[in-house]
Amino acid sequence: MRETPRSQGTASDPRAEPPQPRLGRALAHTTGAHGSGTPHRSDGRPPQTPRGARHTGPAGLLGTTPPVPGRPAPPFLLSLSLLALCAVLFALITWQTAADGPLRALDERAGRAAIGRGPVPLAELFADLGNLAVALPVLAAAIGYAVWRRCRRDALAFALAMALVPALVAPLKAWVDRVGPLTAETGYYPSGHAATAMVAYVGAALLVGGALGRRLMPVAVLLTAATGIGLVLRGYHWPLDVVGSWCLCGMLLLACSSHSRRRSSTTPCSSTTAAD
Repeated sequence: MRETPRSQGTASDPRAEPPQPRLGRALAHTTGAHGSGTPHRSDGRPPQTPRGARHTGPAGLLGTTPPVPGRPAPPFLLSLSLLALCAVLFALITWQTAADGPLRALDERAGRAAIGRGPVPLAELFADLGNLAVALPVLAAAIGYAVWRRCRRDALAFALAMALVPALVAPLKAWVDRVGPLTAETGYYPSGHAATAMVAYVGAALLVGGALGRRLMPVAVLLTAATGIGLVLRGYHWPLDVVGSWCLCGMLLLACSSHSRRRSSTTPCSSTTAAD
């Protein structure tokens, strides 16, 4: 078999060059070299495997401990839990009030002790926050803002919640037939003014939504609480009349906000068509 001899330089060959170092192993560990220990390719492109994204673990070893954050409760389950809580409290308060239970006796003692406390003009101002002439324009402005943002379904849901307030409160007043704090007349449970204030102010903040709605929510809660305090201090309602209305309207608002979240998760307001 014929072999082609390799050309080798000799000492007498003037073209011979000194032996060069082998760079194969030396460059094998340089950045971007083929076969190196770095995750980068020789052509500068990122690796095709997640090897390059690895970091050292807690013990300094290779590998990554994947983050495992705590799973937050889904908004639907949270709303359902709050809805159930409001329903239980409303049923308990209504039962105790209608059956003349111990809770009603305690409520009337607390109400008599609170009547006339505080500055009268301020308490009267707080109580007036539950009037339709004051509270309804606030919700109407939020509804107009929602319609302008093409959130027509949300606007309709909260408008329906306000329409349901007298439809639910009036039959309950006739059924429970509770005597007022400073009068022999009946029909004081639950409080219509407290219900109107909560649906109008808290509903407006929920309907606006976003960062603006979050900033308005504390104001809405304060206005709702102030309305209830004014009604009790002026002797227009017993404390449980107000709390019962808050539980009732809490269920309405939770139902509306859950509907709004489910709708916005599929169709944002900005892309809602005019057919909505």
